[in-house]
Amino acid sequence: MNIVHLMASTFYGGPERQILGLARALAPADHTAVLTFVEGGRCRAFLVEARRQGVEAAAVDHDTPYLRAAVADLTTELRRRKGDVLLCHGYKADLLGRLAARRVGVPVVSVSRGWTGENGRVRLYEAVDRFHLRWMDQVVCVSEAQARKARRTGVRRDRVRVIYNSVDPERFYDLDAIYRVKLLRCFKSAPTRIVGAAGRLSPEKGFDVLIEAARSVVKKDPSVGFVVFGDGVCRDKLVRQIKAAGLTGSFALGGFRADLDRFLPFFDLLALPSYTEGMPNVVLEAFAAGVPVVSTAVGGTPEVVEDGVSGFLVPAGDADALAGRIGDALESEDRLRDMGMQGRQRVHDHFTFAAQARQYRRLFQELKSAPLTPADAPPAKAAATRAPNDLADNDDLIHNASMTCKP
Repeated sequence: MNIVHLMASTFYGGPERQILGLARALAPADHTAVLTFVEGGRCRAFLVEARRQGVEAAAVDHDTPYLRAAVADLTTELRRRKGDVLLCHGYKADLLGRLAARRVGVPVVSVSRGWTGENGRVRLYEAVDRFHLRWMDQVVCVSEAQARKARRTGVRRDRVRVIYNSVDPERFYDLDAIYRVKLLRCFKSAPTRIVGAAGRLSPEKGFDVLIEAARSVVKKDPSVGFVVFGDGVCRDKLVRQIKAAGLTGSFALGGFRADLDRFLPFFDLLALPSYTEGMPNVVLEAFAAGVPVVSTAVGGTPEVVEDGVSGFLVPAGDADALAGRIGDALESEDRLRDMGMQGRQRVHDHFTFAAQARQYRRLFQELKSAPLTPADAPPAKAAATRAPNDLADNDDLIHNASMTCKP
């Protein structure tokens, strides 16, 4: 089959890594082409990496604000590439991709990774996206938690399925000791144990809560160091918070690193303090590297992290609980090692690209051999209330955090 992906890539990150991993796993039986919007030239990093990995990739000529022209470009590309199915990633791809797919007459699938609600503009775009999901032929969610959200928007139950994110464990087999040295250089004096984190420095990621937790941990054990890799609008605020907490020598912001996977094996523990997640790639990568995880129980994270087995789960926004579980994990080298081994085994058993490719192939065959009822039929009515006790939703916490983190 000819599979075409559509996205708006501004750098080589988690979704991009997922797309290329799936493309490699499907080859050579199925051919993959990835189209990305230009995004002001920021798509170049992804295009270079895709071609390096042998995956066909190209930029759509027209972009915002020329949306009508962009749909025409997409229609032409789908016909030229003889696409059998279009997979859309993100609100922009969902909207324009659906219009192009309808013109060509091919099934269109939305890959729903989660909604961050990080600011007013994003919340508006995500609201539009949730509305348009109802007209997709299928919605692939990266976790059961995200699938519940999709169904509550009014997507028919038979059009929602879960296919988890995946990871290539072989990326973590060969360790380069120079990255341990680079990691230690993030600190003024080398810590004996390192708690690492990674992600966009934006309100929904909860790194301000991690700093609060770090103050408690370092107060009890000054030999522990914290490092966060990533960049974003909250960087200046976090720098000020680190200084005010007296953690300048113990808490480092390492910036965005395309080679994050080389650092991960040298973390003693991964911390994920997010208010919301779909299925966090960094948790899968940490487990593949044999690193245990302390995470907030949001989104699909509890579907990966087994509390007390491969790590610990805590409520979102609770710095005391986060600090307590980080301390519990670090108090025993044996516990760290055993939890890391459990996480690594879980990834090998359930979260490989080979397993993901098998699930996508079944989906593609279903779409090809038994076309669904026309997706432009009236959608199901959205549920009026959210599911109770759904830890995937922390909308109020995210909104409050965003108010204190203006660029």
